[in-house]
Amino acid sequence: MSTSSYILQTSVPMIWLLLAVVGALIKTRNTTSPEARLETWQRWWAGAALGGGSAWMVLSFFTIPGVMSEAIGFAQTPFEFEIGCANLCLTVLAFRAASSKASARERLTVGLGAGMFLWGADLGHLYQFFFKGDHAPGNTGGVLLYDLLIPAVMIALAIRAQRAERVVLLAGSEVAARAM
Repeated sequence: MSTSSYILQTSVPMIWLLLAVVGALIKTRNTTSPEARLETWQRWWAGAALGGGSAWMVLSFFTIPGVMSEAIGFAQTPFEFEIGCANLCLTVLAFRAASSKASARERLTVGLGAGMFLWGADLGHLYQFFFKGDHAPGNTGGVLLYDLLIPAVMIALAIRAQRAERVVLLAGSEVAARAM
């Protein structure tokens, strides 16, 4: 495999991160409210980054499991179906988190759940890389960053939103106390 082909194949997961960042930047370019900006970033990160990437994995693992196994450096097994189902779960959760009705707490929970699966997958990829010599494009590079960053950013954005909600609640209670 040529170097350029390898780089292209290992970078595919980064498409979803790029889509989320570009979408959120475009959507917030004229937004002056920090709360509205934060809400937009949370929704784009959940919907495009986690939801889009997970939906892509569902489609890929259900329709071309052999290609996916080869890209990761594994022999094809029934395990691909399980990975597809796990990603289906992440897709559903991600699209719920992208909803305008989702709370910061829900988004934090989705980020933590995604982290349990994706960070575990990262550990598996790193183990295969260092101890089994698996340098296949689907086992290195973009997938490692994707699996690390998606939950981390979702969690960070949700925590920031929770803190902002607390500040608003505290400010509201101070105004109410003064009015008495």
